[in-house]
Amino acid sequence: MTSSIDAVTRDWDGLTIPAAGTYALDAAHKRVGFVARHMMVSKVRGEFNEAAATITIAEDPLQSSVVATIQAASIDTTQDDRDAHLRSPEFLEVEKYPTLEFRSTGVKSRRGNEFVLTGELTIKDVTRPVELEVEFEGVGRSPFGQDIFGFSASTEIDREEFGLTWNVALETGGVLVGKKIKIEIEGEAVRQA
Repeated sequence: MTSSIDAVTRDWDGLTIPAAGTYALDAAHKRVGFVARHMMVSKVRGEFNEAAATITIAEDPLQSSVVATIQAASIDTTQDDRDAHLRSPEFLEVEKYPTLEFRSTGVKSRRGNEFVLTGELTIKDVTRPVELEVEFEGVGRSPFGQDIFGFSASTEIDREEFGLTWNVALETGGVLVGKKIKIEIEGEAVRQA
C-alpha cells in the first residue's frame, strides 16, 4: 500500500526528493543571512527579514529552477544606526533599488545531498553570476498537511563588484568593512501546485 507521502516524493540518485511541482519559500521558516568582516578583526552578522522565492522542481531534478526577491529595506543587523547606513546611498540605496534579485541558470549534482545552484544575482542594477553551494536537508509533510522540503545554501560575493564600494581606511592598516560577504540561506519550501 502506498502512503500519501509517497505520492509527493520520489527516489533519485539515492535521495528521497520532492515530486515535480512549484514550491514557495515559507516566510516563517527561512533565514537569508550574511556575514561581513569588520575592522579586519571580527565578523558582523545580519539578515534580510523579507524574502520570497519560487522553486520549480522539474521532472529531471537537474532542470529545476529558482527565482527569489529580497526586500533591501528589510536588512537587519540588530543595530539601528548601522542598518540605516546600509540602507543609504552609500550601500544598498533602498529608495532607488528596493530589491535584490536572484534567478538560477542551472543545477549540478555534486555528491549525495549536495548540489551547486548557478545563477545571476542583481544588487543595485548590477547583475553578476554566482554559485550557491546547496545542501538538500530532506522532504516531508507538516502536521498541517503541507508538503515541504528543507535546504541550506551559501556563497561568497565581492560586494565591490555590485557597486557597494563605501569604506574607511584604518590607521592600523586595512579597511573598516571587508570586501567579501558570505551569504547564508536556510529555509523550507511549501508545495503550491
